[in-house]
Amino acid sequence: MMNNYLISIVGATAIGKTSLSIAIAKHFKTEIISSDSRQFYREMTIGTAVPDTEELAQAHHHFIQNRSVFDDYNVGQFEKDAIKKLDELFDKNQVVVMVGGSGLYVDAVLKGLDNFPQVDKNIRKELKLRLEKEGIESLHQQLKELDSETFEKIDIDNHRRVIRALEICIGTGATYASFLTDKTNERNFIPIKIGLSAERATIYERINQRVDLMMQNGLLNEAENLFQYKNLNALQTVGYKELFQYFEGDFDLDFAISEIKKNTRRFAKRQGTWFRKDSEIKWFNFEEPREQIIEYIENIISIK
Repeated sequence: MMNNYLISIVGATAIGKTSLSIAIAKHFKTEIISSDSRQFYREMTIGTAVPDTEELAQAHHHFIQNRSVFDDYNVGQFEKDAIKKLDELFDKNQVVVMVGGSGLYVDAVLKGLDNFPQVDKNIRKELKLRLEKEGIESLHQQLKELDSETFEKIDIDNHRRVIRALEICIGTGATYASFLTDKTNERNFIPIKIGLSAERATIYERINQRVDLMMQNGLLNEAENLFQYKNLNALQTVGYKELFQYFEGDFDLDFAISEIKKNTRRFAKRQGTWFRKDSEIKWFNFEEPREQIIEYIENIISIK
């Protein structure tokens, strides 16, 4: 009988997932896997809200700043790496915690990736050329016309994902969303899905406060050090791309900061759209006492 449990903690950015994951990991004396695709990269600390030194010391974390922005890393590679690491962790403990708001990366671990048909490689080349010449807005518009469902769910600030969705639409004549299935690959664990929620106004207020704190903690300097590498895929990220536009003279600093807040709020809205489609997630208010959430988990896995 399978008795491994992966506790997956999801929710909007800035809602408190990190502190909850640490509380649960400490309670079960276990370790944490991060499924936040923005926190893989060691050069991006402040702008991705990487857990601080004190938080990292409270529980052993995996897939936090384990890559460089110069590495070509994708969700398929993460799935393989995460499953391998989980096999190792379950040899030591029947409970492991996974935390992160990157829905695609969460699903890759819990269910596996969907199979998409092969399409003409020239389509991607042409889309990349359009991106360079016309900008991402042109691709946004086409994706919205061809596959509005995907447009509403994916991170449209991620150029790679927009191009991937478009090449499937163009190459097959069907929507990207039509190839998504509910099929789950065989896993050696039972998932327990926990979601943190709050009123939209509360989430937006927490996002605004977080961005202000990031700026106070040195995000401007961090972005400036990465500016020469601004075309790398890893840096097509909210919090950096807006400051890159400030360095280029397109924005003044106050407007760049307001754009970071706006785009982060938009990202949080898309996170909500993604996770709300999963009926297996048990939602708790972000202010719910940690003890009650832990009690809910214990009642499922019968560990007292």
